[in-house]
Amino acid sequence: MPKDTSIKSILIIGSGPIIIGQACEFDYSGSQASRSLREEGIEVSLINSNPATIMTDPVTADHIYLKPLTPESIEEILQIRNIDAVLPTMGGQTALNLAIEAGKMGIWEKYNVKLVGVDLEAIELAENRERFKEHVINIGLSHAPSKIANSFLEGMEAAQEIGFPLVIRPSYTLGGSGAGFVMKAEDYDAALRRGLNASPTHEVMIDKAVFGWKEYELELLRDSNDNVTIICTVENLDPMGIHTGDSITVAPAMTLSDTAFQQMRSEAIKLMRSMGNFAGGCNVQFAMNPETEELICIEINPRVSRSSALASKATGYPIAKIAAKLAIGYTLDELKNQITKTTSAFFEPTLDYVIVKMPRWNFEKFYGSEPTLGLQMKSVGEVMAIGRTFLEALQKACQSQENNRSGLGADKKEWIRTEDIIKRLEVASDDRIYRVKDALRLGVPLKTIQRLTNIDPWYLHQIKRLVKYEDRLLKFNVAEDIPKEFFRELKEVGYSDAQIAWVLRIDEDEVTKQRKKLGIRRTWKMVDTCAAEFEAQTPYFYSTFDQENESIVSDKKKIIVLGSGPNRIGQGIEFDYCCVHGLLAIKEAGYEAIMINCNPETVSTDFDVADKLYFEPVFWEHIEEIIEHEKPEGVIVQLGGQTALKLAEKFTERGIKIIGSSFDALDLAEDRGRFSNMLKELDIPYPNFGTAADADEALDVAKEVSYPVLVRPSYVLGGQRMRIVINDSELERHVLSIFKHMPGNKVLIDQFLERAKEAEVDAICDGDEVLIMGIMEHIEPAGIHSGDSSAVLPTYSLSEKVVEKMKEYTKKLAFALKIKGLINIQFAIKNDEVYVIEANPRASRTTPFIAKAYQVPFLNIATHVMMGNKKIKDFKVDKKLSGFAIKVPVFSFNKFPNVDKQLGPEMKSTGEAIRFIKDLNDPFFRELDRNRSIYLSR
Repeated sequence: MPKDTSIKSILIIGSGPIIIGQACEFDYSGSQASRSLREEGIEVSLINSNPATIMTDPVTADHIYLKPLTPESIEEILQIRNIDAVLPTMGGQTALNLAIEAGKMGIWEKYNVKLVGVDLEAIELAENRERFKEHVINIGLSHAPSKIANSFLEGMEAAQEIGFPLVIRPSYTLGGSGAGFVMKAEDYDAALRRGLNASPTHEVMIDKAVFGWKEYELELLRDSNDNVTIICTVENLDPMGIHTGDSITVAPAMTLSDTAFQQMRSEAIKLMRSMGNFAGGCNVQFAMNPETEELICIEINPRVSRSSALASKATGYPIAKIAAKLAIGYTLDELKNQITKTTSAFFEPTLDYVIVKMPRWNFEKFYGSEPTLGLQMKSVGEVMAIGRTFLEALQKACQSQENNRSGLGADKKEWIRTEDIIKRLEVASDDRIYRVKDALRLGVPLKTIQRLTNIDPWYLHQIKRLVKYEDRLLKFNVAEDIPKEFFRELKEVGYSDAQIAWVLRIDEDEVTKQRKKLGIRRTWKMVDTCAAEFEAQTPYFYSTFDQENESIVSDKKKIIVLGSGPNRIGQGIEFDYCCVHGLLAIKEAGYEAIMINCNPETVSTDFDVADKLYFEPVFWEHIEEIIEHEKPEGVIVQLGGQTALKLAEKFTERGIKIIGSSFDALDLAEDRGRFSNMLKELDIPYPNFGTAADADEALDVAKEVSYPVLVRPSYVLGGQRMRIVINDSELERHVLSIFKHMPGNKVLIDQFLERAKEAEVDAICDGDEVLIMGIMEHIEPAGIHSGDSSAVLPTYSLSEKVVEKMKEYTKKLAFALKIKGLINIQFAIKNDEVYVIEANPRASRTTPFIAKAYQVPFLNIATHVMMGNKKIKDFKVDKKLSGFAIKVPVFSFNKFPNVDKQLGPEMKSTGEAIRFIKDLNDPFFRELDRNRSIYLSR
């Protein structure tokens, strides 16, 4: 069936601010869907309240509406735009809920707008636990014994009938909110109340727990002719009981028999076809008894899901792009495979490699939380790694996590007490995969580990292989002693040079030098969806140690952009926004744009954004070999947050050119002693400070500076381990904690300016001129991390004198630091005196917010300035903002009910929203401003 020609314009609903359970994978889906529809000549309007995304950028859609996701906002858009259809499947549960609410209010009918890509009855069926269970049984599939409860009494009766252990799952929630296992009757009352309160309909499904069963997910696509194709089968390494968002997952499935796979495939197709009349993406989850291969259907999401981004990156098949075309009437056989360009989209991808997804957690940000995993999702991001074998992919995933690991173990973070390790295995936690390796290394029987973890023995045998490799490696003293074939074997199973060096207790450079001397170097393979059966046109690569290299170097001049790795608190989607704009500007300047990143949720890792994508860890060894292979003009580190910035020193040491501000400028801003000396020379006020290498020095500094003091480690993002302390005992305790968790780091101690206001400036400097992008005033006082504070653009209560001083200091600093590109400076204002708190010579969290508020492509300007092909004067900057824009932080404390929710100098928010107001009498602003008074009164 050809496309529906009656659809000339479509409204896409976004997912709103980033929260745990609904992150930037929907930015990726929405952006890809929008591009797909515009290819068809359809006018795309997009509503979303998240300023940090590419989805809400003018490059994505014809009309962007940065508005609250409410029926009122929807109706406002329909009144001014002639919308034919709405696509609500690209914005997660938030978009679907809004579409349902607008439908019940009669908004779609009133404006003659049809819903495409979704069947609301199918959504209702999938979300209503009791109806879904009945439906599954009616079509001949299996479901766990369960009962629905809408009250506490019904819940008690259900537990009596089903028996313990059991699972409580609230209806109509996201990321498993309110869900949990209950092992014994005495814990049931509290868990039932939590579940009922978490559900917007006060409804829970109470299931018989299937502990130890294996969990699988299938990603499918369906068209209007009822053709269905399975894009990817994903196996959870962790057993049932851990939310899929918190589980390590593997594709293709490693331990699934062909008989079970065929049954699962047939049941998934049958279930999808039974779920109403819709064309688009779908996710089906199954549990399987490892002993009998009995299958139980857990749930279905008849929409593009959180896993769709992962499946797309894992296979190279652009699910959201194809789903958008199916929504407007195309059938799968009418569409082209976007990777090969010659074959049909109606096919099932074949993988000749293995992918491993590992979640990224931030438990340290939620004081009082236990790092335990269960049915409620707690991870804030994820990484994906690709290798020729499971072990290679697993070790690359560990290297990607940004948690100072060099791979799976064989580094300084190994545990050595068997008793502690066994305790850690009994309850699933964020570091369980590392503890499994530790247990095997210390000789704990494989059967014991399997009994404690319920991880399939095949995976445990694979990890045991690593222990054997390390035992053999220990027989050698220096890198030169390692036989070439054994050296190659180590690299083929994912060992980094740093791991090999750690085992031998030698320097990493010695290992790298010997490896290269032996000719053991990475080659790059293409992700082509069809195991090389057809020639692929897409330059999307992963590294391995193979004989043939598929990454052909062009003769064009090229620039590499380093990505920001996994999302975590303090470094989120806003840096991916910056990277994407950097890539677009590089291409615009005539260079070949190369992206290195490992985050499957992002737009920067989409197959058609960069000229060449290396889906690799942002890890020195991998980056160095890509640079040696591609020989770029240089590398941009300013756009990828602290992840990229921390590599700048190595680039400089190795003679690799940094595009934009030099390493010296970056280091000068971070080195508190040098930076403060520079402020002194420039006659710029700053709080008294000192640096300390141990607790005694810290106490001396605090005595000189005077309490209260702000204590923090150097070279961190998001205020990591930053505290305000008021006496010696607090200081000593916190400094020792920093040195324990971050050995080798210096501690910075600043005088804390009580009851001060805080503001920040984002600017671009080209060496001759400074462009002030925006000046934001924080609503909360100094002492609350800037990422957790609401910020108003432009300032609303600061005097003209103060604003002019901030501009003056910004220009002085930009020139003194020799900035070439972006800089963010944070100020404290007390009694109309302006103090510089810190300067960040890179893109900041607020850069996208300012660009969206003023409707100016600041990242494009900054990247051209970094490359040196244009000056600020070459751009016409026309800021468009009537009234004020407010950046509002969003938190995910609901995932951690017992944690300390008090805000302070360490960032805790997971996302942000933008709100526009005409004046300061707006009730929304007045409520936020009241917070300042509350904080000051404490």
